[in-house]
This record gives sequence, structure tokens and C-alpha cells, in this order.
Amino acid sequence: MPDPTVSIRVGHSPDPDDAFMFYALARGKIDTGRYHITHEMADIETLNRRAERGELEVTAISIHTYPYVRDKYALLASGCSMGDGYGPMVITREPMTLDDLKGKTIAIPGERTTAFLTLNLCLGRGAFDHRVVMFDEIPDAVAKGDCDAGLIIHEAQLTYQRLGLHKVVDVAEWWVGQTSLPLPLGGNVIRRNLGSDAMRDVARLLKASIQYSLDHRDEAVAYALEYGRGLDTNLTDRFIEMYVNKWTLDYGERGRAAVRTLLSHASEAGLVPDPGEIEFIS
Repeated sequence: MPDPTVSIRVGHSPDPDDAFMFYALARGKIDTGRYHITHEMADIETLNRRAERGELEVTAISIHTYPYVRDKYALLASGCSMGDGYGPMVITREPMTLDDLKGKTIAIPGERTTAFLTLNLCLGRGAFDHRVVMFDEIPDAVAKGDCDAGLIIHEAQLTYQRLGLHKVVDVAEWWVGQTSLPLPLGGNVIRRNLGSDAMRDVARLLKASIQYSLDHRDEAVAYALEYGRGLDTNLTDRFIEMYVNKWTLDYGERGRAAVRTLLSHASEAGLVPDPGEIEFIS
């Protein structure tokens, strides 16, 4: 008898880099065998919270969230978003220094995002107030004066200057200065109760999807452009290149060290639970 079909729901953000990674799976460009894959898109903070409830078989999460879901999920070796000296930024209406941010109210894209975790490491826990704002609304909130500053992720990193806003700090740049390691922002996780064989099979499919997009870049970028809010083709391609690269096919030893170091520092600072031994499914 043929193997029974296994349904795999994949959660990811409606952003150009995730769309690029999952293009081959979303458009049937590779054979998925007995796995029937469907896609559910949501902002990363929603996906973080869904992962805490164990809802999806595979999902993108912020690395910040991993210690909260490690009992249910394992990290896949492919699909990471790594800030190699660049990443989430704090922006303001007027130029400020890092010290100026202390005591200010900063709009953030979610309390489980790696951006928020790293900002706490950078400024110190309790050094600022925060307000959760949908990630794509943060630049406007800053420009309108609804908050003192904003922590931006995704394509806003390339477009915030259109509103006349100023960068105070890039937290990934700060992180590499502290550790000489890139900042692991997000990754894909797979539910442990699928079993080891299925986990490895799905890991291979995800890696194959990323490789397909890298090998067929023009068509994958054209697909991703549908999710590039306010980005033209060139900026979409630039954004994808920032976050879909050598780290995305596999963390590698340095990428694995970056994950362990970030979560170790965060645990020591009392910002996350002890992440325990971190495995990467490949």
C-alpha cells in the first residue's frame, strides 16, 4: 500500500523573504511526495503565539520564541533569517542617541520578536516603555508622534527614510559589535510529534524549496514582489538578498553558535527561559 498522505500546514509571514523561500512549495515546483503542504500567512508575532499553542506542523518563529516552544518544536536547519551586521532598527522623528531612548516609549512589532529581545539586551531590561504596534504601521506611528520611537523590521528597514525618519541604532549591528556573531532573527520550526522520519523529510523539502528559488531567482523574486509592500523589483531583490543567503540553506556552525549565544545571553539576563540543548533538524 502507498504511504498515507501527511498534511503539513506551514506558517510564514507575508513578506518577500518568506515568500521567496516558500515559492517552490507554494507553486508546486518540487515534488512533495506523500506530504500535502498548505500555507498559512500571518505576521510574525501571530505566528509566535500560534507556535506557543502548537497549532501548526511547521512555522516561522522569532528565535526569541524558541525557548517557549522547545517542548513542542525543533528548529529546522534551513530557513533562518540572519542579520549579518544589519537588521531591526530603532527610528525616531528627530536624531537621538542610544542613551536618549532610555525612558522613552518605543513602538515594537511584538513582545516575542527577536528585535524586542535584542533591544532589551542593548538598552537594558526596563530601560524603556513599549507599545505593541502592527509591524507595518510603526513608521507612520513614529512620524505622527504617536510614540517616541519605533523598532522596525521587514521592508521598513529600506523605506523608513521616505518619511524623514532617523536611525538611532541597528540592533543587529550592535549585536555583532558585542559578540562578533550575526543576529539570528527568525527560523523555521517543526512539530516534534510528527516523528523523526517526517521531520527529516520536511526539512529536505524546505531546503529544496530555498535552493529552487536561489536557482530560479528571477521567477521567485517576481512571486515575492506580490508581498513587497511599497517595494519595487530592485528593492524587493535587495531585501531578499539580505535575508535569504548562505545562512538560509543551513545555519552552519557559526549560525548555530549565534543562536546558542543569543539565547544564552538572554537567559542569563532573565529575558527568556533556559533554552536547553538546541538541535537543528536537517
